[in-house]
Amino acid sequence: MPLYRAIGLMSGTSMDGVDVALIETDGDASVSFGPTGFYAYTDADRALLRNALAEAATMDDRDARPGVLAFAERMVTDRHAEAVETFLRDNAIDAASVNIVGFHGQTVLHRPKQKLTIQIGDGQALADRLGIDVAYDFRAADIAAGGEGAPIVPVFHRALVMAGGMKGEVALLNIGGVANVTYVADGEHPIACDTGPGNALIDDLMLQRTGAPIDRHGHMAARGRVNEAALLRMLAHPFFDQPPPKSLDRNAFALEPIVKLSTEDAAATLTAFTAASVLRLFPHLPNQPQLLIVCGGGARNPILVRELVMRLPCKVTTADAVGWSADSMEAQGFGYLAARLLEGLPITFPTTTGVPQALRGGRLARAGGR
Repeated sequence: MPLYRAIGLMSGTSMDGVDVALIETDGDASVSFGPTGFYAYTDADRALLRNALAEAATMDDRDARPGVLAFAERMVTDRHAEAVETFLRDNAIDAASVNIVGFHGQTVLHRPKQKLTIQIGDGQALADRLGIDVAYDFRAADIAAGGEGAPIVPVFHRALVMAGGMKGEVALLNIGGVANVTYVADGEHPIACDTGPGNALIDDLMLQRTGAPIDRHGHMAARGRVNEAALLRMLAHPFFDQPPPKSLDRNAFALEPIVKLSTEDAAATLTAFTAASVLRLFPHLPNQPQLLIVCGGGARNPILVRELVMRLPCKVTTADAVGWSADSMEAQGFGYLAARLLEGLPITFPTTTGVPQALRGGRLARAGGR
């Protein structure tokens, strides 16, 4: 199989900015890593995306792009283009040497039971501006076939575990706005699902109470105390009793149970909620993981990692500690999925999204519309 030089892009439901990563891969077992970068959204960008989320919540057609959403889509496309252009320049990479860009876009709505998922971002416009072919719209085919449409990168997680020679039951926990787990056991097909809230509720709390976009390094939660009654109330959500595969919209959970708590106690309780919701998945897995590897923005929150260590009955470490990139793993994953699209390989499976059979995904935008 040929090796592709692929750039992967990711803008998660935490809406902090654009991750960029270069990989070389055959879309199967061979993966090597190049440089990575992060390009933050401005406060105005994040405000626009929050308005787009509110508008999307009223929609029932994935192809509709009413006022705010259309404006947000242009902004998302422009910011991704600027991120790639800056990345190429900063790393002295010739655009002509890149075979494909994997463009996830920005999720503004995810309702798989209604066969509806919306990621804004114009793949063809991005390809035309960059002069590089772009793979995009990775989730739609899975949703249309009856799958959850998420998580979408477990096949990449499996490749990492296999390439690392890891044995036994390994789980990768990605904590973005929503948290998801990929469970890999000795080369079998991965099992994957969303586990519950990641950073989204904590971010929303901080924005409402302090105006800050995140609880950086868990400083607010570190000063608080977990309210066990509120935690138990949140853990009573019926989502946690469902077996995988399953997925969530960013706004599936609300802040209502913690509204009467101090900001410190609310942050501590929401941080514990993210960790405790991971534990609720364990009874639904074939075996308990021996090792859980944390990636995504949550890996940068030591209070959240501490909660995971305290609450989970397995060894917990971070992606950086095993030689991967906690920050860039999802971007690398979309570069990998783009290569799989070029090779005609499936990206979702019955055990990861509940799709009836292994399924290809994504659309290809040729640079210049060729």
